[in-house]
This record gives sequence, C-alpha cells and structure tokens, in this order.
Amino acid sequence: MVHEVKPTPDRTLDLRTVLCPLNFVRAKLALEEMTSGQVLEVILDDGEPMRNVPRSIKSEGHMIIDVLKLADDSYRLLIRK
Repeated sequence: MVHEVKPTPDRTLDLRTVLCPLNFVRAKLALEEMTSGQVLEVILDDGEPMRNVPRSIKSEGHMIIDVLKLADDSYRLLIRK
C-alpha cells in the first residue's frame, strides 16, 4: 500500500469563527500573495464555510489537495495555488 505524503503548507490561515464571505476573501488574498505551486493550509468551521469556501477556491482555479476533519469539528484544507 502506497501512502501519499501530504505537502508541508507554505502558509497557514486559521479562519475559524470568520463568517462568509470574509473567510473566502482572506483565503483568496493569501493565495494571491503566493507563487504557483505553493500550498496554503486553511482551517474552516463546518457548515456554511465548508460548503462555500472550497467551491469558491476551485472556481478561482486552485486545487484542493486534502481535506481533514479536526477534533473540534472544524476542517483543514490544503490548497495548491
């Protein structure tokens, strides 16, 4: 069995408690400051943020390479620019 190694994030944004659409705006601004191929780690609350932010990120042309549910019911996304 081959285990895929998750990339180390180049930058982390903890957006728990940040409301839509501000959480997407912050993630988008962070990605704009990064170079192509870099990885952004974003921590989001469950519910509306997890429904909206990944869809918006993908529509901007970025790739979500991993989603992990955390112990506090938030989610960690790894996004490749």
